Amino acid sequence: MSTTAPYYHSTGKEEEVFEHACRNKIPILLKGPTGTGKSRFVEYMAYKLNKKLLTISCHEETSSTDLVGRFILKGAETTWLDGPLTTAVKEGFIIYLDEIAEARPDVIVAIHSLTDHRRELFVDKLGKTFKAHEDFMLVASFNPGYQRGFKELKPSTRQRFVALTFNYPEADHETEILVNETKLEGSVAKKLVAIGGKIRNLTELGLTETVSTRLLVDAGKLIHSGLPKRLSVRVAVNEPLTDDPEVLAALNDLSDLLI
Repeated sequence: MSTTAPYYHSTGKEEEVFEHACRNKIPILLKGPTGTGKSRFVEYMAYKLNKKLLTISCHEETSSTDLVGRFILKGAETTWLDGPLTTAVKEGFIIYLDEIAEARPDVIVAIHSLTDHRRELFVDKLGKTFKAHEDFMLVASFNPGYQRGFKELKPSTRQRFVALTFNYPEADHETEILVNETKLEGSVAKKLVAIGGKIRNLTELGLTETVSTRLLVDAGKLIHSGLPKRLSVRVAVNEPLTDDPEVLAALNDLSDLLI
């Protein structure tokens, strides 16, 4: 576990909710766009509560076997290797399933018995059921706006969690985050935040995703290391958002005016 607290700027009652959910053994679902601090928040709370954190970045190939465990060949013998979920259940860790909706459906099936009063994990390959450790905590994140209609969580799954919504910080808070994360001067960080705010309001461009705080932090780091400001914004903010030449030109024109 890190000896230094991860930087996190609280914007509401999310810390209090997390602590109470943990105390009452209720899993938590963090909802919101990419790059709004969901993962950092979990890291911060794990540090604050002095708990070990295991993070799984879910994708379309993530299966229950990846989480629960598998048999492996070790020399001439076949042995069982616990997956991160099983380890967390046994040892009382926080497990964070980042972008859970991206995982295969069998992952949701695997965690169902951990998200209700049973708090137990059935490992079918072993024919065993493990009761969750007293300190075990399940946290998942979900981006409701991403591929809407294709990557949704079923109501029966969502209602097993308490939920917190994350969004882009207010301008003053986002500026403070950038200064802390990138060591930029406040005036430059403020300009980056203004660029992010303007692009987020350009709904007519039809962007699938918009500017996350993470992208602004990346741009800030490049600027702080000496890369020209306009180039930093183009490669760290605008280019990752679109491949459309006309939309990209519009974003570049806008950001060049503001930086």
